[in-house]
Amino acid sequence: MGRATAGEFAYRKVYRYLEALIDQAAGDGPCRLPSLRALSRRLRVSLATVQNAYSLLEEEGRVHCRPRSGYYVDNAGKEQAVATHRQPPLPAQPLLERILLGHERRLARQRDCSVAPWDALGSTRLRNAIAERYTRSSSQYWRADDVQLAPDVLALIETLLAALALHGGTVLVHSPCCWQVLRALARAGMRVLEVPLDAQSNPDLPALARLLGSEPVNMLVMPSCLGMPQGRLLSPYYQQQLGLLLGQYPVWLLENDLDSELCYSGPPNKRLRDWVDPRWLLVMGTFEAAVGPEAPYAYLLSRDAELAKAFAERAFRLAPLRLQALAHMLGKGEIETQWVQLRLDLQRRTQCLARVLALQFGQRVVLEMPQGGQMLWVRFRQPLVWEGINATLAGSPLHVLSGEQFSLQGRYTQYLALMWLGGHPDDLQQAVTRLAQALEPRCGRRTRNL
Repeated sequence: MGRATAGEFAYRKVYRYLEALIDQAAGDGPCRLPSLRALSRRLRVSLATVQNAYSLLEEEGRVHCRPRSGYYVDNAGKEQAVATHRQPPLPAQPLLERILLGHERRLARQRDCSVAPWDALGSTRLRNAIAERYTRSSSQYWRADDVQLAPDVLALIETLLAALALHGGTVLVHSPCCWQVLRALARAGMRVLEVPLDAQSNPDLPALARLLGSEPVNMLVMPSCLGMPQGRLLSPYYQQQLGLLLGQYPVWLLENDLDSELCYSGPPNKRLRDWVDPRWLLVMGTFEAAVGPEAPYAYLLSRDAELAKAFAERAFRLAPLRLQALAHMLGKGEIETQWVQLRLDLQRRTQCLARVLALQFGQRVVLEMPQGGQMLWVRFRQPLVWEGINATLAGSPLHVLSGEQFSLQGRYTQYLALMWLGGHPDDLQQAVTRLAQALEPRCGRRTRNL
């Protein structure tokens, strides 16, 4: 599989292997790539890992899937392929991945000795575990029937929008918005408006009320408590006021709960969903941030019967043993136990990254220490050329996302979302120095022109 980077995720190794196959593909017509099972056996990785790598390539437009045939690369269109932003890596969780795979192997041995059907068991157990985890009281509870599963966030949102007949409608999103959500909304042809902000970067409630009253808004997408990529907590006051405002309009609330557990001091007791009419509430979460790319599954909580029917008809094929293993980890509190160490590690990384950036750039950058998450949201006081920055940091432990990726309205051109993936501090310093060198020539030209 070529050279492996220390700490590299399993699906990234498969991804790089497939990249090599794509580059070697010859001819003018489509070239068929290895099947999921063949690649799983060849590289000795799980089917979910191979699927994750293929899905990433498909999202980038580099391969396409033909039903009942497999994945293909179109050599004739390689030159016209449009480059897109790649999926940012997540913090490695080798311990949780080992626990997950250990449970899966144990369950596989039990299945071999059983005659009972197992296909539906994993989904049922995981949905029960998620419902129990989100139940707060006798008045704020969820049932397994209220939980729907999908292979990833993109598939979940696409199914959700189709079920509610929202394709092509108008949606309001928190700004800046999670890049995964924006990509799914754009693919569904949604008209995306951004929630206006006040001078303190909180939701501008009067302006939001005017938008809800004047625009045909079908859905509002807001963070549960932690807004990313800034890593800023939404205060209980604004949560309550948003809930009261939404009570005046027939608008769906899609609560983004993808990153809530990454609050450095732990998630707050109150979430946005606590102030919203449950009939209009949709809660979206994922296991990937906690467990890693071996568990890319996303889930949706909703009491709408039509949604449950739509997900059942979609009939996603999810690995039943892996779902059971995740349910076991939730039930035993194994994921919760690891959250504490993960939050400490993420906070340490972002603090170290902030110090190095401040020393390197001084007054040329504006940054605010996040209250959670894996990113540092940085505004630069000079022009940014994304292609040069991306090429400069390729292969380094400092991962970068363009600020424009978090808006569909051309905002945040002066921002970068930076993530230090860990390792030796000297490697981080070298990466930040390379970033400064990539920006310095433009800064110098701009100074001379002034």
